[in-house]
Amino acid sequence: MTERKQRPGLAAWAAFVMAHAAAVRRIEQDLEAERGLPLAWYDVLLELNAAPERRLRMQDLSDRVVLSRSRVSRVVDAMAAHGLVGREPDPTDRRASFAVLTGSGRRALRESAPVYLRGIDEHFTRHLTREEIRVVQQAMDKIRTAGKNP
Repeated sequence: MTERKQRPGLAAWAAFVMAHAAAVRRIEQDLEAERGLPLAWYDVLLELNAAPERRLRMQDLSDRVVLSRSRVSRVVDAMAAHGLVGREPDPTDRRASFAVLTGSGRRALRESAPVYLRGIDEHFTRHLTREEIRVVQQAMDKIRTAGKNP
């Protein structure tokens, strides 16, 4: 008997990881092809746009996006070189800095949002019923919040 058959949780995990990778890869391909924007950049733009004053300390940004802390710094540097974000020193902590959304970054986010949302529909939700979407959301929320409130 295979390991996956012996441990149904392992099969569920494998299915989740593979489905996530496939959907993300397709959405990123769409964004790159239609808007020339990497998905990691879109993620940063989305989080900065939602933040107070459209700015976040780099550490807070790395906690919100799906990137490692070291990669966030490289991504923000590349985005700054394209004028989508800026960096500002944190006046309360000389070791820290803020990533700040620029006007060009807001435009790029607005122009890319339809591609991103269409990608979610095409590569994720259209394959699920309303009930499956509800169950997936509940399950993922349960996992995401596990351990936060012991």
